[in-house]
Amino acid sequence: MSSAVPDHVLRELGRTEGDAASLGLLVRDQDTRRLVLLRAVLDAAEAAPATVCPPPLLDRLRADWALLEAAEHADRGAVRTVLFHPMAGPWAQRLLGGLTSEAPAGPEVRAGLAHLTALAAAGAARAGVRFSVCLGPWGGLLSLPTLGAVRVDPGPVELTCNAGELTVAPAGGPLLSVRIHPDGTTSSADPRWLPLLMLPAALPGGSPVALDDLDPYRTLGSGVEQYGLSGANQIEDWERKTWIESWSGVERLLRVGGEHRLTEAAVLLRCMVPLGPPPGSGPTGRSAAHCSGTRREAFGAVLSSKPATAAYFASTLVHELQHTKLSALSAMVQLHQEGAAERYFAPWRTDPRPFDGLLQGAYSHVALADFWQRFALHAPRSAHRDLAWAEHARCREQVGAVLPVLAGSAALTPEGRTLVNEMISVYDRLDDSPPPPGHLARAQAYVSTAKVIWQQRNGSRRQ
Repeated sequence: MSSAVPDHVLRELGRTEGDAASLGLLVRDQDTRRLVLLRAVLDAAEAAPATVCPPPLLDRLRADWALLEAAEHADRGAVRTVLFHPMAGPWAQRLLGGLTSEAPAGPEVRAGLAHLTALAAAGAARAGVRFSVCLGPWGGLLSLPTLGAVRVDPGPVELTCNAGELTVAPAGGPLLSVRIHPDGTTSSADPRWLPLLMLPAALPGGSPVALDDLDPYRTLGSGVEQYGLSGANQIEDWERKTWIESWSGVERLLRVGGEHRLTEAAVLLRCMVPLGPPPGSGPTGRSAAHCSGTRREAFGAVLSSKPATAAYFASTLVHELQHTKLSALSAMVQLHQEGAAERYFAPWRTDPRPFDGLLQGAYSHVALADFWQRFALHAPRSAHRDLAWAEHARCREQVGAVLPVLAGSAALTPEGRTLVNEMISVYDRLDDSPPPPGHLARAQAYVSTAKVIWQQRNGSRRQ
């Protein structure tokens, strides 16, 4: 067994569980990887030819890095809040790719280097360090990660900070002041300032969860468009209120699914990124249609359109945080040696999946089947129970259709075999409280039909 992940932790995670200590192991590893990635960005810029990173940009980067170091000496935790913000991951990955290419510096590299100034300014502001920098807006917004953004016209913006007070001097516009409070929240009497909305902590005493509709890298490069999804623009005030209303019921419903569901949300979730409504959800986006996802490079973020109910909000977190867990675990230990060929049937998708995608999907659906079963057994009203049993039966049958493929694979490593065996134990335990026969029959028919359709479309590529 790999020393990086103790056997008991691997077994906990295989059961889609994990206490705070086990999940903390994943968090620490991901945070360390983020720091290494940031150092790689600095080193790549220093090593890049002048055509890729011109001297003025390199000088700017060095100044930004020096500001981050000064801020970290003043308040390490404040700066790490910014550097470990999930959206700093996609930014760093894209910038590193640009700095290590042979192409001359283009708009993407220049924008990436400019965003480092915004990150450094946000870290220094949180740490209470005095500074003055010049930044440029992106699409009419000047974003300070983890703090908020200001609406400005095109042109350079002077930003100064002193004693917890930000002064923003846009090109050709009046000054505005922003107060940074000790807890990292912000306030301003100027309507041009858009504070980052913070959802209450999942557990008392925990960290609040950002609802980030301001960071320019929140969906950039995520590929959501190829799935028919859309990155949300800034959400309106009424939408913010509905997000808060849905979130207010999540703690109780996660607890219904087991204390481990609440723990994983408290330990892993750092921000929600609102997505636009999915296709077919109607002009207002207020129907039950819903979409969600995660990004491997944005650890701690869940991208989601607004769930219709608190129950679906809770199930979305259960679903997506399993991807977060398994992706983080896969970065620490190799779970299989299968290639990237897309040839496997997954009942939750119409296209062939690679083995890793099959494992990811089965893992999240095992957790969903368990969550909805617990919900059904404790739901106060019959209508809620009926919905929960339907969701449980569908997820249960979907998992049952692919577990034999995973279990029979010779490509699993010993760690992967342990993980899959624990998934099987959870699946077997679901039989202790089977769904009503009608729901089971409908779920079985659903999965059977899905496989027939899949084979008709992908017969030559089938597993």
